[in-house]
Amino acid sequence: MKTQISFNFENRNGKIKPLHGVNNSPIVLNGKIPSFKDAGIPYMRTHDSAGQYGGTHYIDIPNIFPDFDADENLPESYDFAFTDAYLSSVVNSGTKIFYRLGVTIENNWKIKAYNINPPADFGKWARICEHIVRHYNEGWADGFHYGIEYWEIWNEPENPPMWTGTREQFYSLYSITANHLKKCFPSIKVGGYAGCGFYYVTGTITTDFYKSFISFFDEFLDYIKSPENAAPLDFYSWHIYTLDASLIAKHAEYVRNKLDEMGFTETEQFLNEWNRMEGGAPEIFEEMRENKGASFCAHVMNIMQKSSIDKAMYYDAYPMRRYCGLYTFPAYRLTKTYYSFYAFNRLYRLCGFVGTEIFDGINLSATAASNGKDHAILIANYGDKEQKISLSMRGLEENCAFEKYLIDEKHSFEKSDKVITKENCDIVISPYSVILLEHID
Repeated sequence: MKTQISFNFENRNGKIKPLHGVNNSPIVLNGKIPSFKDAGIPYMRTHDSAGQYGGTHYIDIPNIFPDFDADENLPESYDFAFTDAYLSSVVNSGTKIFYRLGVTIENNWKIKAYNINPPADFGKWARICEHIVRHYNEGWADGFHYGIEYWEIWNEPENPPMWTGTREQFYSLYSITANHLKKCFPSIKVGGYAGCGFYYVTGTITTDFYKSFISFFDEFLDYIKSPENAAPLDFYSWHIYTLDASLIAKHAEYVRNKLDEMGFTETEQFLNEWNRMEGGAPEIFEEMRENKGASFCAHVMNIMQKSSIDKAMYYDAYPMRRYCGLYTFPAYRLTKTYYSFYAFNRLYRLCGFVGTEIFDGINLSATAASNGKDHAILIANYGDKEQKISLSMRGLEENCAFEKYLIDEKHSFEKSDKVITKENCDIVISPYSVILLEHID
């Protein structure tokens, strides 16, 4: 039995979204990251950067402003050195910064919590954030003019290794900081709070702890909507780790509906931590880098393109972290999963999203893109069975042909000898694999 996938290249509806963003990167100081440039990574989120406790010198508020009793108005109170060197390499690679204002997760917080406690003075913490924005966007303290648009307040405050305070304390910190930053910089976008996720909504995990993520979200929206605590929410960010790619669209729909219901209809929705993970078995981490991880990532990006998610950032691209699926360590070899991001970028750079329909496909997804002259199609089989596909391509010139690139158990983005045309458009896609079809000029 063949699955039919239909594309209408005359129907370009919107744009391919920047869904191949990542958290972190290889640590390169004052240089470039060629693999980022080659894959066109659109955004790099700065959370858990450089290892535990932010590598002690990177990104986190306590690393940049180490003495909370110091004067936040003085450049000498700040230590930007390693963060400057790190971010310059990302920017030099053509990637935009998505800056998380907060701290790195402290998984051993029960022994002692260092930086995940509520700041002693919320107003001062907001002013410290202000000066970090000034440093990177306005050149303050020998800084830069990077034009960083997105500034995220904290990360997973529902999660004890990230926040030891109460809900109300976090809501207050968010409101004070968001209002202060928007007053100082009306053109930036401020949001948060990088929520732990909505597993309880789909019955994936039904413990009281996971149920609490739902009420935390509801109460947060109520708080910043109230007249006395009103605060901007330019974007809302959340996370999911799963083996079931279909959950992502379901959770996204829940988030979008809740935001709209509460009047946040203009708030962007970001999935800024996601990966193929469930249970933490050792083989899962190995599979992240192989064809199972690659097919999952391509499948998820195809799903997100058709969802209400506006931007996405995979966790993680720091090679020394187990969750890094894009590079091996210590060899720093590019993985099959890296090439799924590389392949999606071939669509992203064409810009125009082409109307796509799949009939009777299971664990199968596809996205097509076109700029009117050049065309590309990304197909993912995130299933354990080979699938036969018949392609229907309308709106193309008669002699249009596509080269085929393979990511599967035996290939890491190698070009096939077979050329796909409108007349010869039946393909077979192996289990847990990805195919990129790219228009031949």
